[in-house]
Amino acid sequence: MEGQQPWRPRLSFRSATIMMCLLNVITALLLLQGFLSSASSRSKFSPNSATLRYVRESEEIRYAMRPLELIKRVREIQQEAYGEPETVQEKDTRQTVAGDLSKRLKDLHSVNDANSLKALEEWRKRKMERARLRDRGKNATLTSQA
Repeated sequence: MEGQQPWRPRLSFRSATIMMCLLNVITALLLLQGFLSSASSRSKFSPNSATLRYVRESEEIRYAMRPLELIKRVREIQQEAYGEPETVQEKDTRQTVAGDLSKRLKDLHSVNDANSLKALEEWRKRKMERARLRDRGKNATLTSQA
């Protein structure tokens, strides 16, 4: 009784792995078949003439129900109300905006020029001071060596 019973099959990791791989392959094939069959059935479907006629009629009815005269009149009113004053006002605003921008740029340049000149002058002073200190240091080492 210590050995394997003849009616009980032996299950190893190898056989379990092979069974799982087979199961995965079968599942993949079934899924692939399902996807391909649904795609082909969708492409084969074509609406019959009754359905096409119904769709065309509904589109024609929907288009006929649009209030075209009302839409035209509303557009005319909008053009009358906003057309002419808007163009005059738009030109005025463009001119004032352009003037403001040019003024701001000129002010910015003048402020930047003044700041730049001030920074340049300070840098020049620091540079000259460093050069003097270097010269003094060189002179001091030369006098001490002599």
